[in-house]
Amino acid sequence: MGKSDTATPRERYRAQVRTEIKEHAWQQIATAGASALSLNAIAKQMGVSGPALYRYFAGRDELITELIRDAYRSLADTLGAAAAEGADLSGLAHVLRGWALADPHRYFLLYGTPVPGYHAPDDTTAISSEIMATLLTACAALTQGAQGAQGAQDAPFAAHLEKHRAWAGDHSAPPAALHLAMSFWTRMHGVLSLELAGHFTGMGFDPDLLFAAELDDLLP
Repeated sequence: MGKSDTATPRERYRAQVRTEIKEHAWQQIATAGASALSLNAIAKQMGVSGPALYRYFAGRDELITELIRDAYRSLADTLGAAAAEGADLSGLAHVLRGWALADPHRYFLLYGTPVPGYHAPDDTTAISSEIMATLLTACAALTQGAQGAQGAQDAPFAAHLEKHRAWAGDHSAPPAALHLAMSFWTRMHGVLSLELAGHFTGMGFDPDLLFAAELDDLLP
């Protein structure tokens, strides 16, 4: 029996209202950006008073935090499901791009410019560790026994990461996998951020092919 099956009518109603508030929040973000998010504006759209919404979210920051957690959860589950079905690092890269293209505003809330005045709680990005763990596992599988892996492991930055691996949590990935994961994360997000922000518009090339070329160049 799931949690929703045991919830009281009041709890179900509260969950429904919170969901509706978040839907309006995403619409606001799509229209004016996360920095313009306003609970009072959402209340007006819903036909209720501003104070009424504060029974569901204490303020703008709590709402943004909830949206960020939802976005991280979505990406973590999407990548995790792909990995469970056998996707390698290349496959995960295309899953990541598909997720980003499906909802650029959700992507930019996680990986775009920080929202002015917003300070995320320490546990806000806890789910992101699941995302990195999925990538590290794929990187470890790819670098294990791969030609050139020893050279990558001996590279100065890989040696640096071996001693500065807090970002990898308790994952046991070797230096070569750490290096590949960091390179993957920065390069793939670099291409995605430029594409989603429209910087390739009018340049006359296919972003799909650029992404594939960058991925091919990155993989050992």
